[in-house]
Amino acid sequence: MKVRVRFAPSPTGYFHVGGARTALYNWLLARHHGGVFILRIEDTDRTRYQPEALDDLLSSLRWLGLDWDEGPETGGDHGPYFQSERLEIYQKYANQLIDEGYAYNCYCSPERLAQMRRKQRASGASQGYDRHCRELTAQQRAEYEAQGITPVVRFKTPLAGSTSYVDVIRGPSAVENGTLDDLVLLKSDGFPTYHLANVVDDHLMEISHILRGDEWLPSVPRHVLLYQAFAWEPPLYAHLPVILSPTGKGKMSKRKTTGPGGREYDVLARDFRAKGYLPEAMINFLALVGWGYDDKTEIFSREELIQHFSLEGVNKSAAAFDYDKLDWLNGLYIRNMSADELAGRLMPVLREAGFDPDLDTVRGLAPLVQERLKRLTDVVDWVDFFFSDEITCDPALLVGKKMTLATSLIALEKAVAALEALPDFEVETLDKALRALADELGLKAGSFFGPIRAAVTGKKVSPPLFGTLHLLGRERVLARMRRALQVGKASLAE
Repeated sequence: MKVRVRFAPSPTGYFHVGGARTALYNWLLARHHGGVFILRIEDTDRTRYQPEALDDLLSSLRWLGLDWDEGPETGGDHGPYFQSERLEIYQKYANQLIDEGYAYNCYCSPERLAQMRRKQRASGASQGYDRHCRELTAQQRAEYEAQGITPVVRFKTPLAGSTSYVDVIRGPSAVENGTLDDLVLLKSDGFPTYHLANVVDDHLMEISHILRGDEWLPSVPRHVLLYQAFAWEPPLYAHLPVILSPTGKGKMSKRKTTGPGGREYDVLARDFRAKGYLPEAMINFLALVGWGYDDKTEIFSREELIQHFSLEGVNKSAAAFDYDKLDWLNGLYIRNMSADELAGRLMPVLREAGFDPDLDTVRGLAPLVQERLKRLTDVVDWVDFFFSDEITCDPALLVGKKMTLATSLIALEKAVAALEALPDFEVETLDKALRALADELGLKAGSFFGPIRAAVTGKKVSPPLFGTLHLLGRERVLARMRRALQVGKASLAE
């Protein structure tokens, strides 16, 4: 069997990480088997369709590196790949089902259907269409049509027997046909429902496996009946476990999800991207939310995921979205980058923060902050002082450990004189000179370096001091230290 899979989202909202995992599993299965990954846009719900959601979907898939072989902007032999452009196809197959006795026109008004549901609720009867139009005579149909009523098309679900199917992940299952109503296939506006469009497209696009969330399990027997009516072979089904919130006590929300202590977490791919998560870390993490290769391996390159992925490794049970683990994994990927690669990733982050960085400076900064970053955006708070000389130094920060402001200012003046006299501003030279000065002043290095760090960065905690001084350069360092001395002396005089 040639593996052909599809990811078929509805662009009714921004791209969710749950959808990203579904897309990833489809993509991995296709790549593992040398198959085809199709992107199909299910945009028949025109009242909820959002063009910006489609743009977000495509850009998010590209960010994650989930390239599609057929679909929008790529083309292929099985298009169109937007369902709204396939209406004639669905109408053709709906008419075929009517002609062959597997479907019928339903003329029931929304008012009648609402009244029917109220009566069912009041009597405690099972909910669903009462098949009022299922056996209309030709004369009755003609009377309805003479009134100008545009019908919907409903599937004529068998009234007896059962429908069975096998899910690759969950095993065999069967449903009594008597529990299923006559679902709508084609709406009165000519647009198909999910059920008709899904079955027709999957057949015509030669889909071999359907990987989707387990919320679609109840639709499987309906789809199997449709395949049988068309005399088509259904694809293999594999329904993926739901993703739980960080607490593990409920399904992950569509907009924000809540974790321990009531903290809100992002759930949209665009938010993870904006917060500085790496696409390769996201891919590694999402693969493990419901799938595993063994009970110990957690780090996978994209190539290793393709090599090892199989449906046998997908869990039946739901998995929680562990944000702490994602942060750990993202930090690990950052630390494993080369300085040049990290610098390239940091450049757009710094620009987005309003800075005007040059690549050489960021290349120098990257090794200084690399061990400290969990997300790319963390860099902003670590290095903002590099891109502005308007450093506000709190006099309290100038006070070294077990020192007073007066003694700290004396030490800072000594440091200025020492730095002015250095033959160069290399890291080794700075390290040797300032440690020697600390010994000369009878100060511990940490106490002595604190006022220098505060004067130069405006922070109590910063990247490694000597690397920071070297990158800033002698002129900027001395100017900041002199300004800090003025601030400190003014405070001392008050």
